[in-house]
Amino acid sequence: MKMTLLEIVQNILSDMDSEEINSISDSNEAEQIAKVIENTYFNLISTRVIPEHAQTIKLVSYSSSARPTHFSFPTRVKNIEFLDYNVSEKVGGVEYKRLTYLEPDSFFALSDKRDSLASNVVQVNDVQADSILLIRNDVMPAYYTSFDDENIVLDSYKSTIDSTLTAAKTRAYGTKYPTFDSFSDTFTPDIDDVMFPYLLAEAKSTAMSLFKSGADPKIEQSARRQKSYVQNDMHRVNKGRPHNNYGRR
Repeated sequence: MKMTLLEIVQNILSDMDSEEINSISDSNEAEQIAKVIENTYFNLISTRVIPEHAQTIKLVSYSSSARPTHFSFPTRVKNIEFLDYNVSEKVGGVEYKRLTYLEPDSFFALSDKRDSLASNVVQVNDVQADSILLIRNDVMPAYYTSFDDENIVLDSYKSTIDSTLTAAKTRAYGTKYPTFDSFSDTFTPDIDDVMFPYLLAEAKSTAMSLFKSGADPKIEQSARRQKSYVQNDMHRVNKGRPHNNYGRR
């Protein structure tokens, strides 16, 4: 069962024999517990694939003629699994093409095969790669890479369609970290119901260690039990196949 942040704080304060509160802002201790819950939450989701955090993502275009095929990740993106681009050459047309991820060395090899002085090749200075990339300007993109895990570079664009590749035509799928409001009584952490007992047990164990004489053995036992359970019950739907994570990790 899901709980609001206030309910989690109240539960922990009760087990710590601390003062009762009606709002997180009622005491410094309650605010400290809320921050412990926030830290525990991000520790929990950063080491796991949380199905609820998977979503379609639009990349952020550089919109620069100097880097016509460069994109950056939106804030809070953990990784992307695949990247599509709308390669339709018709006004208003939709024709998504699945792009192939290349490791940086393979992307360099693709770029280096091109004629640097050809009219259909643009020399792009990539700061992250510390290299000149040879980008074609007469075909829609087919490949992409990332040199720094913060930005993505596609191999080509068609200048007669768009002067640069656009964010609106991207369609990535991956994981995005949610926000956390550690001062809102009604805020509910964005995880599935099955993970709330684990979040509560881990936060309670941490709070006991930080603010009391130490974690209670029963609480520690509960945290271990919940950890084992959620690791085997992450998806509501059986995916039936492993995930390949490309690009940002």
